[in-house]
Amino acid sequence: MPNTDAASIQTIAELTRQSLAPKDVEPGNIYLVATADGRVQTVDLTGPEYTGMVARKVGTTTVRDAESFLTYWTKHHDDASEVYADSEFLTVTAVLDAHSTDEPGFGGHRLHLALRESTTWKQWLRNDGELLGQEDFAEFLEDHLPELLEPDAATMLEIAQSFQANSKVDFQSATRLGSGQRQFQYVETQTTKAGQKGDITVPESFVIGLVPFDGSPGYKLTARLRYRIGQDKLRLGYKLDRPDEIRKTAFADVVKTIREQIETPVMNGTPA
Repeated sequence: MPNTDAASIQTIAELTRQSLAPKDVEPGNIYLVATADGRVQTVDLTGPEYTGMVARKVGTTTVRDAESFLTYWTKHHDDASEVYADSEFLTVTAVLDAHSTDEPGFGGHRLHLALRESTTWKQWLRNDGELLGQEDFAEFLEDHLPELLEPDAATMLEIAQSFQANSKVDFQSATRLGSGQRQFQYVETQTTKAGQKGDITVPESFVIGLVPFDGSPGYKLTARLRYRIGQDKLRLGYKLDRPDEIRKTAFADVVKTIREQIETPVMNGTPA
C-alpha cells in the first residue's frame, strides 16, 4: 500500500513548482529558486560581478611596527575608523570600517599591530638571573659586545678574555672595591704555576642598550653582576634592572608615535 504522507508531500511540492511563474531578477538581491528535482537553490546576485560595485574590504592585516601600521592606516581608514591600544597584550588594533554616528559599519576590516620581541632582547632576558660557568659567561659577553655601553665593549671584551684565560684556577674570594667594582682573587692550579695568585676586577654593574621590539628604538638597562664561589668554581651572571618597565615604556612610545600621526583618538582596550 503506498505511503499516503509521502505521496501527499510530493503532490504539494509538484503543485508548488507549477505555481511558481517565471519572474525577472535584479542585481543586488538574493533569490530562492525551486529546481526540477525538488530542491530549493539560493541565487546570490549581490557580488561585484552583478552590481558593478567593488566588494567591501574584509579580513585582518597584521603588521610588526608602528611605521607599517601608519602606512596601512593612511591608505584604508575613514572618518569612522577606531583605534584601540592594549597595554596588557602589547597590541594596537584598528577597526577600519567601524560604525559611524549616521550609519552602521561592518567591523570586518581590521589592522592589527602585534609587536615582536627582538632576538637580542630575548637572549638577554633568557639569561637574566641565571648563573653561568665563567667560560659561558665570557662567551656571552663576547657575543653581545654591540649591546655593551658602560663600560664600553673594549673593556668588557678584556674582562671576558681574562675569565677565559683563567678557566683552570681556584677562585677563593671576592672583594668589593671603593670604586664600585668587584675583585675576584684566585690561585693557580696548573702544575707549572701552582700556588701563584692573581685577581680579576669586574664592574658590579654595567649598562646595556637593547631594542625591545623589532622596529622600535633602543633603551638603556642596568645589569647588576651576580656571582657564586663554590666547589663547582666561579659562576657568574647578571640581574637586569626592571626590564618589564622598559618593555612597557617601549610599548607606550609605540602608541605615542601612532597617536601623534593620526587624528583618531587611541582608546585603551580591545575592540568587540
